[in-house]
Amino acid sequence: MRIHLAAMTLALATPVLATPASAQKPSAAREIAERSIDELQAMLARGEISSVALTQGYLARIATLDRAGPRLRSVIALNPQALAQARRADRDRRLRIARGPLFGIPVLIKDNIDSVENATTAGSLALAANFTKRDAPLVARLRAAGAIILGKTNLSEWANIRDDSSMSGWSAVGGLVRNPYALDRTACGSSSGSGAAAAASLAAAAVGTETDGSIICPSAMNGLVGLKPTLGAISRTHVVPISHSQDTPGPMARSVRDAAALFAGMIGSDPADPATAQADAMRTQLTPDWSRASLKGVRLAVLRPQMRADLAAAFDAQLATLKAQGAVLVDVERPKTEGLSDAEFKVLLMELKSDLAAYLATTPSAVKVRTLADTIAFNQANARSEMAYFGQSVFEMAEKTGGTADPGYAPARARSLKLASDALDTMLGKANAEAIVTPSYGLAWLSDPVHGDQSSGPSASQLPAIAGYPHLTVPMGLVKGLPAGLSFITGKWRDGRLLELGYAYEQASRARMAPSYGASVDSGTALEGRADSSE
Repeated sequence: MRIHLAAMTLALATPVLATPASAQKPSAAREIAERSIDELQAMLARGEISSVALTQGYLARIATLDRAGPRLRSVIALNPQALAQARRADRDRRLRIARGPLFGIPVLIKDNIDSVENATTAGSLALAANFTKRDAPLVARLRAAGAIILGKTNLSEWANIRDDSSMSGWSAVGGLVRNPYALDRTACGSSSGSGAAAAASLAAAAVGTETDGSIICPSAMNGLVGLKPTLGAISRTHVVPISHSQDTPGPMARSVRDAAALFAGMIGSDPADPATAQADAMRTQLTPDWSRASLKGVRLAVLRPQMRADLAAAFDAQLATLKAQGAVLVDVERPKTEGLSDAEFKVLLMELKSDLAAYLATTPSAVKVRTLADTIAFNQANARSEMAYFGQSVFEMAEKTGGTADPGYAPARARSLKLASDALDTMLGKANAEAIVTPSYGLAWLSDPVHGDQSSGPSASQLPAIAGYPHLTVPMGLVKGLPAGLSFITGKWRDGRLLELGYAYEQASRARMAPSYGASVDSGTALEGRADSSE
């Protein structure tokens, strides 16, 4: 969730992140920073590094950057079996049975996705005992591809659906995630930890989830590539839900090729998730062909939302890059979608009530909440920890609905789906374009425990989130020291083509810059003024 875009003391999150002494490998930690998956695989193939050393390097970076130093608080728990998995990967590589781009590569997953070794908390103390001892199908697929599950990432609690005045990136279990480009700024949400961790090279890449903006926003604001895939490309089984009509996991990485590799490892049909029925058959369309990664002659619909002047200037510069690569740019206007936000919100409220109860029914007996009402009561009973910064107004609104059995549910979903799909199809059709390009989001705002999120500027996430269309954000450089993202949006099951276009742009722009971990972007002598100057 990110449509609106939360404390137990932070010390409570620390014990699960204790790093073994064997993981303290500073040289390896430096060597792997900013390395792509392709580069890491080449290093592994040449014997320059092992999967054990790679895992130790990331663990050392987590110890140095996440729990000490900048204290990003992006990782909520480490997988105690990560090094054992790395040893098995090294053994298999010696036996020459290693294959695939993810083999022996450590990745992080968001802590609303079930995995065998760790609890799945969604950031809430209500799920602290949620050791399901099962892998979500997407995690099982990553393991089958040889990936090492390094641990779980922090998130906006309950994927940012609890309250309409929340602070993105905060959870009672994990504390507040900090943006590695400016530590006082938001990492956005709800996949805040996945965004900050991937940006800081705490893993090769990370998995996020999105209902409306929760992959795209933290990717854009943490200088990452993020793909919100076609709904149904990746299973949602054993993922703490908000909305079965909009929820989807997706990859977050430092490059388009890395995102594509992680995405490919998660694609697949799942009998328990009807939305994925076509995923296996559509794998070819979902997978990029890098030989087709060119912008020459490609028609792109340009959507120019209202935005601040410096972001507009950055957008114009990237449009010039696209044009220089041979793209044909056609300006379009967003069609009127009156009533869309209201219809979407109604759907999310009703699906939340029903879908969350369905997930909670499958959790262990140690988990005492079984319904949304139980969760509301838990938060009230533990208000000092759970509601230190904001309440649960959206939870309370959702509880008052009839869930998906509510008479208003089907009409609201039909209306929101039609409005969003028609708007995207109209823009693509009028421009005869392969994709829409537009700024992903505005710039990261200050994290504010008093006022909550103070977001401003454009947001490209709503239409593709509701329609289930794929949406890719690619870094377009820094604006006032903060990352900004360029969005590419196209029709369903065309994720592979979207990745090709994003890659062609990325290679031409080379716009991503590594984070600097500064305390703030608001620095400089000019802030002091001249009143006390002796000049």
